[in-house]
Amino acid sequence: MSACFDQEPRGKSVVSDQQEATKDRVNGASVDAAEVDKFAAMAESWWDPEGDFRPLHRLNPTRVGFIRDEILAHFDRAVGPDCLKGLRILDIGCGGGLVCEPLVRLGATVTGIDATHRNISIAQAHAAQVGLAIDYRAVTAESLIEAGERFDVVICLEVIEHVHAPDAFVALWEQLLAPGGVLMTSTLNKSLPGFLMGVVGAEYIMRWLPVGTHDWRKFVSPSTMQQWLKAVGLRPRTMKGMSYRPLTDTFTLSHDLSVNYIASATRVGENPPTEPEFELP
Repeated sequence: MSACFDQEPRGKSVVSDQQEATKDRVNGASVDAAEVDKFAAMAESWWDPEGDFRPLHRLNPTRVGFIRDEILAHFDRAVGPDCLKGLRILDIGCGGGLVCEPLVRLGATVTGIDATHRNISIAQAHAAQVGLAIDYRAVTAESLIEAGERFDVVICLEVIEHVHAPDAFVALWEQLLAPGGVLMTSTLNKSLPGFLMGVVGAEYIMRWLPVGTHDWRKFVSPSTMQQWLKAVGLRPRTMKGMSYRPLTDTFTLSHDLSVNYIASATRVGENPPTEPEFELP
């Protein structure tokens, strides 16, 4: 391996790294190139529960449980094998497929998209390894809209804090949601606890994530999220905090939205209107 490095032309590294990153990236109005390149560099560790995506592995049971229960409640279904059968689900920013795979196991037809070719390659390889059929594509949400695609469920988890123009990004979710569909999203709260836990704690103290993974200025408060959803014609349905329990090294749903949260929403005018079960100041 070292001999190969010895033969590399001098002065190539910076330019070649930039060229490789550009080739690995899908361009689009919502794509933040620096953010995409950052996650591409960590792609190999997507399925390592103790690697760079350790927090997502710990979060995943809580996220998937919330998504399943919200879908079942929205479509008036009961828990059981193949309980999501017949539903078409889109996961925007799917990464290595941590959420796509359990949803397919519940019977859903899942499309996972990501702006990084390397993430999609990792996701495809893992799905093939475990024998799951998932439609993974290295494309943007904008390209799906241009193709006229719609989905019963649209999911976008821990992504909005990494994109350009997040309010415009929310509008893309609405355009991809089929009539009668339901949306799920999660992110970090733009709050002092969000900064202390999501940046200082996760990146500098516990070393769960590489330093620089998150920019607190791009976090989204629950009230702002609610405003953005309403502005594009979506009605907030449920919002829950995801609280870390250090003694069990797990996350649980809670009413504490101060650090991070997960939410669902439906189209305005679809289904009988009810008051959201959460209140924001």
